[in-house]
Amino acid sequence: MQPKKLVQFDWAIKILLRRKANFGILEGFLSELLKTDVKITSLLESESNKEHSKDKSNRVDVLAQLSHGERVIIEVQCEREWDFISRMLYGVSKVVVEHLQEGDAYGMIPRIISVNIVYFDLGQGEDYIYHGTTQFEGIHKKDILQLKESEQKNYPSRIDRIGQILPEYYVLKVSGFDLKIKDTLDEWVYTLKESEVKPEFKAKGIHEAANTLAVLNLSDEERFAYDRHIGDMRISKSTAQTYFGDGLNEGIAQGMAQGMAQGKAEIVNNMHQLGLSITDIAKFVKLSEAYVQKILQS
Repeated sequence: MQPKKLVQFDWAIKILLRRKANFGILEGFLSELLKTDVKITSLLESESNKEHSKDKSNRVDVLAQLSHGERVIIEVQCEREWDFISRMLYGVSKVVVEHLQEGDAYGMIPRIISVNIVYFDLGQGEDYIYHGTTQFEGIHKKDILQLKESEQKNYPSRIDRIGQILPEYYVLKVSGFDLKIKDTLDEWVYTLKESEVKPEFKAKGIHEAANTLAVLNLSDEERFAYDRHIGDMRISKSTAQTYFGDGLNEGIAQGMAQGMAQGKAEIVNNMHQLGLSITDIAKFVKLSEAYVQKILQS
């Protein structure tokens, strides 16, 4: 049986995976990644989760429960930005600020797990899946800072080290995956890269993804929105290649010609999604950096 062609995961996060009926797809992916069963209890309502025509953020925040009962906030994002590492920091910081209730003790903040799906060559490293936590090492004695017994009593029993309090990061460099499948997590990475599910795959939630995310199963409205997304990304990629490949002057001319057709604001947002800096975008469209920032914040 020929695998069905699926929509790109970054678009699915913006539209399809925010629906409660489709939580099983994210639950399956996250369960394979975290090596524990994940049950999504709710989508966290925030500015980043609101669905509207100007929403450029490929990010979703969920409140979830792990198999041992721990409740965590999981942020999943797909972006194309040159300063992506800083974007990861911003995303986690935003989650903390948005979901700490006024008057709550800081110790009430759930553990935050940041899952980042990267479709470009980020950093230097030979692997395609990276995991990061925080610990404090003594400068002189090289010991690891631990919680005192009196401090530990104020936290849930599951916490026995500082690293379990601070955010945890996963980075999946999808473009670096060689398509050699070794386990069920690799089945998900394959699907993220190739936008298809092979019939023999066994990963949790992956066949639900095959049905729900199939291009042929989209409604007419969804298909129109998806085709526009693909078209926008092609224009942005072509614009960026012109800008960096043929030189500044020719790039500006090309960009301005396209700007007459589709509007400077759309070019600004598309180039930002591809990871160009505000300075480069401002030069490209002949606008001030302050005005470019205003467009991106609108």
